[in-house]
Amino acid sequence: MIDIKNLSIQFTGINLFENVNLRISKHDKIALVGSNGTGKSTLLKLLYGIERPETGEIFRQKGIRIGYLQQDLISSKGQTLFAEVKSSLPNLKSLDERETEIIEGLNSPTLLDEDREELLEELGEIHHKKDEIDFYAADSRIEKVLVGLGFKNKDFERSTAEFSGGWQMRIQLAQILLADNDLILLDEPTNHLDLDTLTWLEEFLQSFKGSLILVSHDRHFVDSVTNKTLEVFDKQIGFFPGNYSAYLKFKDERDIQLRVQQKTQEKKIKETEKFIERFRYKSTKSKQVQSRIKQLEKLDSISIAEEEKKIELRFPEPPRSGIVPVELKNISKSYSELSVLKNVDLLIERGDKIAIVGPNGAGKTTLAKIIGGKLAPTTGEIIYGHNTIVSYYEQEVANALNPEDDLIDTLEEMNNDLSAGHIRSILGSFLFSGDDVFKKVKVLSGGEKSRVALARLLLTQSNLIILDEPTNHLDFSSKEILKRALAEFTGTLIIVSHDVDFLESITTKILEIRDQHVKVIVGGIDYYLQKKKEDAQIDINNKTTEQKNTRKDQKRLEAEVRQQKFVLTKDLKAELTRCENEIRKLEELKVKLESELIDPNIFSNPQLSKEKNLSYEKTKSQLEIQYNIWTEITDKLEQIDEQFGI
Repeated sequence: MIDIKNLSIQFTGINLFENVNLRISKHDKIALVGSNGTGKSTLLKLLYGIERPETGEIFRQKGIRIGYLQQDLISSKGQTLFAEVKSSLPNLKSLDERETEIIEGLNSPTLLDEDREELLEELGEIHHKKDEIDFYAADSRIEKVLVGLGFKNKDFERSTAEFSGGWQMRIQLAQILLADNDLILLDEPTNHLDLDTLTWLEEFLQSFKGSLILVSHDRHFVDSVTNKTLEVFDKQIGFFPGNYSAYLKFKDERDIQLRVQQKTQEKKIKETEKFIERFRYKSTKSKQVQSRIKQLEKLDSISIAEEEKKIELRFPEPPRSGIVPVELKNISKSYSELSVLKNVDLLIERGDKIAIVGPNGAGKTTLAKIIGGKLAPTTGEIIYGHNTIVSYYEQEVANALNPEDDLIDTLEEMNNDLSAGHIRSILGSFLFSGDDVFKKVKVLSGGEKSRVALARLLLTQSNLIILDEPTNHLDFSSKEILKRALAEFTGTLIIVSHDVDFLESITTKILEIRDQHVKVIVGGIDYYLQKKKEDAQIDINNKTTEQKNTRKDQKRLEAEVRQQKFVLTKDLKAELTRCENEIRKLEELKVKLESELIDPNIFSNPQLSKEKNLSYEKTKSQLEIQYNIWTEITDKLEQIDEQFGI
């Protein structure tokens, strides 16, 4: 479908690609990967035709249709949403206009018979073409794609100029998906999509019959829609026959082999150089010396991708908060006439790792800001528990950084005890290395400022951290470092994100916002997505059949609920039994000590009496601790009972 022959291109004197040869075939679903700055976006532009190679050629199959979603969005203006998207469908408008012209011509009283025959023949061809492209189902297809991408039916007649940047990207994406392209090029399509839309797009691309090349830092999404990996490495581009996760395993094995080969080569070079230096001025060895010099000149150095530093970042141990760091009571929030949240009751427990999910515009950021104290509710009460210390991260936090500080000063002000090396390590994990650490905040891009704000967050002493879309400007390795740090964080965590791979090893609860209400799902993001698929399937089944669930199905569902409850309560009940046994033993010991303390043989003996009193006070203290543990466990069990409607 596309053949690349001996392609080379450079920017600012540095070669991105050298003599690249590559073929893109029909039905290839490709993940395009490589370190930052290696030329992934440039390759997409070359394939689309925006950029041209310095040397070499790109041969495209005749008549091939290519759709390209780039990071730099172009706003759509001048038409309604529906009309704008419909105008992108190939031949749709021209066929319709020509059909109208022919019909008007056929109605002309002065039309000659021979001209009438020609127009009727052309009209038949137009009808045939319309059938080929499924013309009469176009409106239905457009509606399906727009709804899948998160637009409401009421949006269809709105002017495209009214939509913000993220929605402009969806308009372009809708046009690309509907345009019957043979090849789709997508450069970071997930940044502006919510979880519902991502799930829909994932399913669409899985069933897409054409070819796909995708650049994305969302590993879950990439693995779901691609089956090949195209790697930009050492100024070359090579195929790997597997998805991104399989490629990573291959890459690790390859790098091990390359390091072995590199060491062997370095040893050979040293030996050769030693021979040359030793016999350089010996006439009897001149031929051997010249031969070795030529060997060195012909030797191709073995390149290895720069090894990612294995930095282990950890949040400092936060002060311990109360059992309930924050509670929301009957919270509602409105903006003028628009109601976003309604009568929300929410109890967040110490140690919860929560993801807030829902469609764009549902109120995810609004809820996060209310919990973080950044936004006042319209009605209701927010109660912070004992010793709750909140840190709130959002993209706009970056604007609050001191523009005159350099990056080291910006982090150092969070913790004066950090060494320069530790600060450099933290900044390095967020893509700031070398002299970058001395840059002033004011010269950074928006994405760079966001990464600095995240780096500062690692140094916080807060025990309740709220993150709103923390991964938008992070690559795979930086996300992994932040993910590990958050997974090990011992405080309470709330994340607004659609990045499934980022959330899956962190979160233990999901807050889903829909139709102004908040639903709590106990379990990780994988469980939530699986449950959503099951619920969606149930909805489909309910629409296609009028039969009610049999008692057998009901028992199965009840068994699943019982199993979920058992999983959630198993460890708690075991801990409760242990606690009750400990309480019984301590209560028995307390009664025994009380009887001994009134025994004349003991209280008349000062030394023995002192020992018994100490034992008694210690027992009372231990008993109080166990009572508190018992109360905490029973409260959690009661909350689980309430969750399951018991």
